[in-house]
Amino acid sequence: MIHRRHLLALLGSAASLTLSLAPGMAQQALDLSAAQATRPRAEPDEAAIKAIGKDAKFVKDGVFTVASASVRLPFAAFAEDNRTKIGVEIDFASLVADALGRRLEIVNVAWADWPLGVVSGKYDAVLSNVTVTEERKEKFDFSTYRQDLLGFYVKASNPIEIREPKDVAGLKVIVGSGTNQEQILLRWNEQNVKAGLKPVEPLYFDDDVVLYIALESGRADAYLGPNPTLGFQSTQGKTRLAGNFSGGWPLTAEIAVTTRKGAGLAEAITAALNGQIKNGNYGKVLARWNLASEAVPESRTNPPGLPRK
Repeated sequence: MIHRRHLLALLGSAASLTLSLAPGMAQQALDLSAAQATRPRAEPDEAAIKAIGKDAKFVKDGVFTVASASVRLPFAAFAEDNRTKIGVEIDFASLVADALGRRLEIVNVAWADWPLGVVSGKYDAVLSNVTVTEERKEKFDFSTYRQDLLGFYVKASNPIEIREPKDVAGLKVIVGSGTNQEQILLRWNEQNVKAGLKPVEPLYFDDDVVLYIALESGRADAYLGPNPTLGFQSTQGKTRLAGNFSGGWPLTAEIAVTTRKGAGLAEAITAALNGQIKNGNYGKVLARWNLASEAVPESRTNPPGLPRK
């Protein structure tokens, strides 16, 4: 399975991994065990519990059922037992479940399957790096918890810097099909072509192993994707950050817990997250996965999303 190969490639035979942080910050050992003894936990938050809509229905009594479509750390991946999901998304799901006084149940799903699953009531929510968009707001409610940052990563020895659209002219750029970052890259390319610059060549891969071989061999010039996952991979020293920016470029974008529209859960989840921001657990989770740069000052329910395409 691709996601297991990706994780094993990162881990080797080690039982833990040390992340390389920004200059001046101490390195932090990453807990990859199934037990997750270092995961921050929360007490029930009465204000958040009272915010649950009177007509709200959970999938199971006493349980917060969350779909997880992520297969890469630091978002979510399998622990050393190859069965238990761990990652920053799982940590946040755990905090919300704790605050709502419920037991967390994670359901592994394919990315394409979570929208119907949430709408149909198969899952209470999805935490899987979902960006707030105006189109998605037609069917879903959102409770924000991270900034959406994208990054261009290149081979460690490649000196290029990517700060604006003209910097990708003529490059071969790996990008995920159907993603926000693909749309941004295509808009940049359209702008460049109109300006008489060389077109970018998007490259698409289904296999992470083949993807990184292409990047490290020079068959691809850069990889554009979610900054957290690419930054996590770069701790091996084979790739480096060449530039990053908002996932909603030129607008600000946010990542959110996603629930069915009108389900009566969003306000409670927002309250739960804000409680964790105030008590410090929120910051501990981000620091644990080297994502402090993506912190938001507060969780918001259904903020302005990225505009329709």
